Amino acid sequence: MQLRVKICGITQVEQGQAIAGLGVTSLGFICVPSSPRYISGIDIKKIVGQLPAGVDRIGVFANATLSEIEQTVAIAGLTGVQLHGEESPEFSAQVRQRLPQVELIKALRIKSAADLERTGDYETSVDTFLLDAYDPAHRGGTGKTLNWDMLEDFQPRRSWFLAGGLTPDNVLQALQRVKPNGIDLSSGVERAPGDKDLNRVQALLANLQSLALCIKPSV
Repeated sequence: MQLRVKICGITQVEQGQAIAGLGVTSLGFICVPSSPRYISGIDIKKIVGQLPAGVDRIGVFANATLSEIEQTVAIAGLTGVQLHGEESPEFSAQVRQRLPQVELIKALRIKSAADLERTGDYETSVDTFLLDAYDPAHRGGTGKTLNWDMLEDFQPRRSWFLAGGLTPDNVLQALQRVKPNGIDLSSGVERAPGDKDLNRVQALLANLQSLALCIKPSV
């Protein structure tokens, strides 16, 4: 099975196109106005309109209304919605009902092993989980590393992304410890929030290829 590689926090047209061309499977766009990586639906559309076929276009929302999510999905042409706030299982089910054509991802910030049990509350409404490191002040892109020890026996009924402080330098160590279906990086491949470093993305993919993880070749 191909490991999904999601580069999140894309803000620039040229960088989005270049990163997709390197062979990642998914691009993430932060649709949270308070984030330094925020990008509007109209600007997302400018990027996704030039992407290769088959690259996932995932919008990241935090405590947005259902109408705000629907509007952005329609404007930007998103193929996935990531709920990264305190959205309830009931709200997730509403999103699933209103947007049955998109992949629905629920992000959970993991502070203790007990937080992993919350995945069971969302299994009937989401397609995919994303596990991120806990930070009391920020929801993502902090560079904090998740405690991999808690995840060594994690086997949810849905596919899942590992996030939280991943970099080209530590990703192989992480994947030797845990077995996610995908990885999600943001600050680990940046020069500054929203400004991606293509050399670091290339280094990431080269390291993954060394593990024969079936990453798509560069084009």
